[in-house]
Amino acid sequence: MWNRYLEVRGLTESLCQPLAIEDYVIQTMPDVSPPKWHLAHTSWFFENFLLVPHLPAYQPFHPEFGYLFNSYYETVGSFHPRTHRGLLSRPTVEEVYDYRSHVNRFMGELVASVDAGQWHVIAPLITLGFHHEQQHQELLLTDIKHIFAMNPLRPAYRSADVANAEPIVPFQWLGYHGGIRQIGHNSDEFAFDNEMPRHRVYLENYRLAARLVTNGEYLEFIEAGGYGKAEYWLSAGWQAVQTQHWQTPLYWERHDGRWSLMTLSGMRELVTAEPVSHISYYEADAYARWAGKRLPTEAEWENAATQIPVAGNLLESGILHPTAITADACLPAQMFGDVWEWTQSPYTPYPGYQPGAGSLGEYNGKFMCNQMTLRGGSCVTSASHLRASYRNFFPPETRWQFSGLRLTEDA
Repeated sequence: MWNRYLEVRGLTESLCQPLAIEDYVIQTMPDVSPPKWHLAHTSWFFENFLLVPHLPAYQPFHPEFGYLFNSYYETVGSFHPRTHRGLLSRPTVEEVYDYRSHVNRFMGELVASVDAGQWHVIAPLITLGFHHEQQHQELLLTDIKHIFAMNPLRPAYRSADVANAEPIVPFQWLGYHGGIRQIGHNSDEFAFDNEMPRHRVYLENYRLAARLVTNGEYLEFIEAGGYGKAEYWLSAGWQAVQTQHWQTPLYWERHDGRWSLMTLSGMRELVTAEPVSHISYYEADAYARWAGKRLPTEAEWENAATQIPVAGNLLESGILHPTAITADACLPAQMFGDVWEWTQSPYTPYPGYQPGAGSLGEYNGKFMCNQMTLRGGSCVTSASHLRASYRNFFPPETRWQFSGLRLTEDA
């Protein structure tokens, strides 16, 4: 476990290596946190939930860091407003890295000093801590992309790769029988509390698209005037289109009749065979209505994904961008990686769900309102962090994540 801890902590810092010192402090919108904040918050998590309560005589690195880097844990104490994270020139980036080293050193002391009787308490907290940090690695990359996209210079986080020019794989449907099924986490391996308890659901027969919707297919929706026709949109979605002036997915641009989009490698020409990304739930739902289909429920998605290994275009590929599938891909394709897939399921507790005791009970449970569930991970999600039962969630207007869609229809 200690080696896994060091691996995850080291990856976070590796992801920051391409950054200039000025990049660490930028906050381009309330949902985005500066890279410096991610580095510090993930360290605060281990300090607050492990070192302070479990390492005798431990002294926090700085008495005010708890206020600055607590994210939303009301039971822990007050915290700096989320919208003001980009106003903090201090602590410096160097001090934040010193903070990470400090926490790592004392976490090593904690692990070395824990006896067998206490290990059953400490081990789950360490595991939760590095899975929490993996969530922030993904947020770190999506936030960096937004930060760079707001810069007129459109800088590249990493060197440009060759765009995938694969032809669009023909659309196919895969059929699934209905009946009583079980969903939810079902092993002794780690899972977040919102993936449990495992429970029964009833499914009607349905058909699931064998791949994700592509840029080229979504472009047809745009060219058909989809953003200007209220009949395809939920009421709140239509309001978002009007007030936020949406006309395309986030990061799309058109110059001299040619489409391009911002990537972590800078601006590049739109590839029609790649999965459409950076769309809100409202846009995913509107496209599905326009196509005469619908989004899957999370139970339908999980039922299809349960027998599929967690493999695909994930963080480990190093591509950091959704890619087109090839004609010989195993179907259903792209269930894991590329883009998070919006489902039509609201993010609510499973039957019998109980949040954990203490402050960590705030981790997931208090967000189970006004959000929609996404499944499958993206091109910036670690493979070791994913499962078929993994539930991500965001408000329906969210677009800065790598989020796309897969169509479904009743059989």
